[in-house]
Amino acid sequence: MVTTLILDDLFTGLYGHFMQLSDFDFDLPEDLIATRPAVPRTSARLLVAQGAQTTDAQVHDLGKWLRAGDRMILNDTKVIPARLSGTRARTSAQGLTEARIDVTLLEPQSNGTWAALLKPLKKVKLGEEVQFGAGLSATLEGVADGQGHLRFNLDGDDFEAALNQTGAMPLPPYIAAKRPADEQDHHDYQTVFATHTGAVAAPTASLHFDQDLLDELAALGVQFSRVTLHVGAGTFLPVKVDDVLTHKMHSEWGRVSSKTADEVNATKAAGGRVIPVGTTALRLIETAARGGEIEAWEGDTDIFIYPGFTFNVADALMTNFHLPKSTLMMLVSALMGQDRLREIYDHAIAQNYRFFSYGDSSLLIPDQAD
Repeated sequence: MVTTLILDDLFTGLYGHFMQLSDFDFDLPEDLIATRPAVPRTSARLLVAQGAQTTDAQVHDLGKWLRAGDRMILNDTKVIPARLSGTRARTSAQGLTEARIDVTLLEPQSNGTWAALLKPLKKVKLGEEVQFGAGLSATLEGVADGQGHLRFNLDGDDFEAALNQTGAMPLPPYIAAKRPADEQDHHDYQTVFATHTGAVAAPTASLHFDQDLLDELAALGVQFSRVTLHVGAGTFLPVKVDDVLTHKMHSEWGRVSSKTADEVNATKAAGGRVIPVGTTALRLIETAARGGEIEAWEGDTDIFIYPGFTFNVADALMTNFHLPKSTLMMLVSALMGQDRLREIYDHAIAQNYRFFSYGDSSLLIPDQAD
């Protein structure tokens, strides 16, 4: 109780009132939700917020705001085609019956199964098999919290190949509501540096890069380090509590290598800026730096970043435009300040920037990082 009261007093002192969900809300015109990405990738618009200054640019202009010695952090997770449609066959006194089962993979479990949403879950009994085609099938081994735990008959490269043949990309709900995933999404919803399979949502700020832009920035003296955070479906979960601090974050698996930690520390020591590409990369490096300095780290992170957070590593952030009332709005508010972020989003809406996963991007540079 004493701790809670101290927190209440702290946030009242910092913000004049306790943080409410409505503090992170805004009205977004429906036609600004992008359903396809810009082509080419680097032609997407880029809102640069450097301190109090706002500039309209394009992603291929990124080098104008970066300098030699800056280090960008890339999330090299690889999105799997996590949406599957299969059939469950069952023989009974009435003969052979089949049921169509739609599956959305959520995250791999430590025992080798996958947590998944099955629709309709009640049509599959424990121990029954669902056939998906391309030689891929899965057995329901358990049910918990409305999710099924599936064990697939394939693993490794065989599993990935079968998924690529039969699965659809797990487009975010706000895109899936407007159109189904198609073959083009296998390319569009994957970064050019995707390496480690396991995400069911893309690190979307990274979708704006192509190899030419990476090479151009490297030639300017910008350095790159990689981390892996397997983005889960929980990234789209809405915040449902009015008191922001009582929200329970979803967790996602990530890894920061000792090489990346050493590179980041060397950049900081030399006075360079560390700029994560995307909120996933930012959340992971700040998780690995909770002791003050980044270290090698691996595990599940449920870090929740909101105004008042102390950033130990990130000096700036490249990120897309986020959902109202989301934890990601809270994260970018923590970096830029709530009033400044409101100005940035007002500008983006007035200038018809495209929002969310396939939308335009921003480079957010707080005053102290100029």
